[in-house]
Amino acid sequence: MISSVLSDINMPSARTIISSTASIAATAMVVRSVARDLIPYELQHYVYLSIRGFFKSFSSEMVLIIEEFDGLASNQIYKAAEIYLGTKVSISSGSFRVSMPEKETKISTLVAKDQVVLDKFSGIQFKWRQVTRQVESKRTNYPGQSSTQSELRYFELCFHKKYKNMVFESYFPFVLNESNKVKEERKTLQIYTMNNEHMRRYSYNSGDYTWNSIKLDHPATFDTLAMDRELKEMIVCDLDRFVKRRDFYKKVGKAWKRGYLLYGPPGTGKSSLIAAMANYLNFDIYDLELTDIRANSDLRRVLLSTGNRSILVVEDIDCSLDIEDRKAEEQTLKALKPHITQAQTINIVRKPKPQEVTLSGLLNFIDGLWSSCGDERIIVFTTNHKDRLDPALLRPGRMDVHIHMSYCTPCAFKTLAWNYLGIEDHPLFPEILDLLDEAMVTPAEVGEQLLRNEGVETAMSSLLDFIRTKKKEADEIKGLENEEKENEADEIKAKGLENEETEGKISC
Repeated sequence: MISSVLSDINMPSARTIISSTASIAATAMVVRSVARDLIPYELQHYVYLSIRGFFKSFSSEMVLIIEEFDGLASNQIYKAAEIYLGTKVSISSGSFRVSMPEKETKISTLVAKDQVVLDKFSGIQFKWRQVTRQVESKRTNYPGQSSTQSELRYFELCFHKKYKNMVFESYFPFVLNESNKVKEERKTLQIYTMNNEHMRRYSYNSGDYTWNSIKLDHPATFDTLAMDRELKEMIVCDLDRFVKRRDFYKKVGKAWKRGYLLYGPPGTGKSSLIAAMANYLNFDIYDLELTDIRANSDLRRVLLSTGNRSILVVEDIDCSLDIEDRKAEEQTLKALKPHITQAQTINIVRKPKPQEVTLSGLLNFIDGLWSSCGDERIIVFTTNHKDRLDPALLRPGRMDVHIHMSYCTPCAFKTLAWNYLGIEDHPLFPEILDLLDEAMVTPAEVGEQLLRNEGVETAMSSLLDFIRTKKKEADEIKGLENEEKENEADEIKAKGLENEETEGKISC
């Protein structure tokens, strides 16, 4: 009886237990809801990792965090793991990403968000987990822009603690090597362009997401390029020498890059030359439009997200920077200098706007400290007017090789005739070659004439008529220019005679 009484006293009823449990659960839900609303996500994540780390300190398991970015630069181990693990997913996997870009022929598999992949190396099992978190960015890039969210991605690698040295000494090098093999097997040339929509909506913390890419399917090669043979051979030799001299560049203390300036009238093959260089070297192309970028700091972030073994192209550089305004201001300053004070001079000199890409900002990346952030890169500037460029942009170390893309030459014409018509000689060749030197016809114009006619005879006759017309127009232009020069000479002579008469009267 006593035991029965004690049991009644010490043992709570089922109703009490259920009520208490419900009360605790409700309190926990309220606390969780309040914490989620009031405590920033970053702090929540930090507390979660701290608690998790505390319990894991008693475990024999080690977890390595491999983030996608290391500051502004991409994490090579993350990139390698993403490619390598993509080859490990199988049909039995719960989920995985499948991709086949337009114009591609191979299907690529990638690890999906929060997916776990098991891998074996030297008889040891490794567990990889891809983690994706939404992070709110409180910093805004432009006035009036609200805070946005961007993705934070990383891998968790779990293994036994005793294999730590082996992971760093053997496993990671193996993953890097295997990913390089996969990349070479899958490699197709890509041309990248600025992702303007992302630039307006998101911060630059996501690095590579500032670029969109598509397969580069340009057929231009040095064999089909309409250019003088000697010039093509010079460019090919320069490219071969560049890619083989990594140790030499390091020895002399220079960044492993090469600058090319392509200048000449429109239609002379500047874009085709860039495509031929990319196809020859198997380099991707990054097409940079400076007018889409608002500040030098943004320019650095964008350029740092470009890959190695690539060609950075800035077309029409004379139109991309405010060089003409700078020259006009310098001329105005020279004209006013005798009449203004030093303080006024400082006020007249134009200061860059807070949101503006400047020539100095571009030069700092091409030839400054930032130029060392990347290997085996080629920078190509194009312009139709070399004389408009700032001399600071043209010196060696920035633009190392200047290539004049001229009007169609005899050698270029023979290449075009073979490309379009498959002929190496024709009765009209001598007359066409004689007219080319004076007609100022671009390779693009010659190619268009050969393209619009199917038969060889029709195409050659049409081309000859076109070149004759162009020569006639060129002669008329030269005649007008000579007439203007003669008029200017007559005016100068007349002014000279007037000055002599005036001096004679004064002496009398």
